[in-house]
Amino acid sequence: MNNTLLFDFTVDKATKTIFITREFDAGLSLVWDAFTKEEILDQWWAPKPLASKTKVMNFEVGGRRFYAMVWPEGQERWGVKKYTVINPKTTIQWLSSFTDKDENINAELPTSEWELNFGEHNGMTKVRIVIKNKTLADIEMILQMGFKEGFTMTLSELENVLSTLHK
Repeated sequence: MNNTLLFDFTVDKATKTIFITREFDAGLSLVWDAFTKEEILDQWWAPKPLASKTKVMNFEVGGRRFYAMVWPEGQERWGVKKYTVINPKTTIQWLSSFTDKDENINAELPTSEWELNFGEHNGMTKVRIVIKNKTLADIEMILQMGFKEGFTMTLSELENVLSTLHK
């Protein structure tokens, strides 16, 4: 990981929100594609040794990405992102829920609202992520599930994938 690139992960329990800012040594178009194209997402959207496997993806407002994180032993944990706002190369918003393999939402686990904002400066792309949760218990649950560690690893994997794609 390039330690000179900006990375910040802040939890605001009062507003039940997680703020993540991550800078990438890649152009905006490539970083945007990494978040919006299934074939690139599946290369990095899971902390190693897990793998990401997309079953359905239609990247449009009202569309969704239904995918699994797959353990090396074959165990799967399913989730769905329902896209609510897409402003090309600027903003993506989605609702993120845990599901079963048939895409039934697991009501015992939190659904969160994600907003990603993209910006480029001097060939570097900064992604600002805001994750809003309904309750303090929800934010505490996802943190206890290892979200901070897992997503930090996942974003590092994105950095690795980007370095192979733009050479």
